[in-house]
Amino acid sequence: MTDRIGFIGLGNMGGRMTRRIVDGGVPVLGFDMNRAAVEGAGATLADSGTDLLGATDVVFLSLPDSKVVEKVVLGDEGFIRSLRPGMIVVDLSTAAPSSTHKIHARLAEVGVDYLDAGISGGAAAAEKGTLTLMVGGDAAALERVQPVLAHFATNVFHMGASGAGHSTKLLNNFLNAVSLAATAEVMVAAKKAGLDLSTVLDVLNSSSGVNFATLNRFPKIIHGDYLKGGLTNALMMKDVVLYVDHLHELGISSLNAPGPLASFGLANALGYRDEISNTVVDAIGDVSGHIRLHEPREEGLTE
Repeated sequence: MTDRIGFIGLGNMGGRMTRRIVDGGVPVLGFDMNRAAVEGAGATLADSGTDLLGATDVVFLSLPDSKVVEKVVLGDEGFIRSLRPGMIVVDLSTAAPSSTHKIHARLAEVGVDYLDAGISGGAAAAEKGTLTLMVGGDAAALERVQPVLAHFATNVFHMGASGAGHSTKLLNNFLNAVSLAATAEVMVAAKKAGLDLSTVLDVLNSSSGVNFATLNRFPKIIHGDYLKGGLTNALMMKDVVLYVDHLHELGISSLNAPGPLASFGLANALGYRDEISNTVVDAIGDVSGHIRLHEPREEGLTE
């Protein structure tokens, strides 16, 4: 028997992943407060979250943070009552592992597997179906949902028990934040120094300073393409805070957190909160003499 698929939260990432599943020939029952998002992703609209649960076997969640996930899963007993033994809930959100443990334990009481599946790759990879997933939870449950995951992910890693996927996601996102913020600062300095930015990137990408931002982001940014559609500055800041909280729980000193906290905090304060996190380079440029890496500046970004 083929599992019936449900998807709750069809926003920036959820909608793209749903579209990949639907285009792969698998029907999806979707629920989101934005009805148009469900229809736009090609899913069938469920009247409510509980109706969706009653008509599906595997349910994916793609929600903003742990508070929202807990509100959806634990805040309304109707969600728990609508679950059936043997169902699988896959949480694709970026969430606190401590919250993940709590939800996993509660769903286990009613015979439901809860997989925490951190994702990496952003909107572009979601559209191409080339996301990387890091998953915590039961290995057999992961194997069961693997055919569905294959529609939007090319790399799926089983990281261990409940919480391991979300923990790995926070560690990865922190390194992403560090490299983006640090490279933004370097590129603003290079511009101020009068260096040719394309050549600077060639040097970095052939040297020890190479990172994801130098390889994949700044070759576009220096020409005014900010690769819109990905993680916003507000969400990046949220992820870094989650990382710091997680390290506090683990008893690890987060010595390198001040840099990205300051950089993305600055971007949020200067009005770039809802812009893609790549615009952190403009926030740094704003306080460095209104420096821009490219001319003319792309329309539509915050002055």
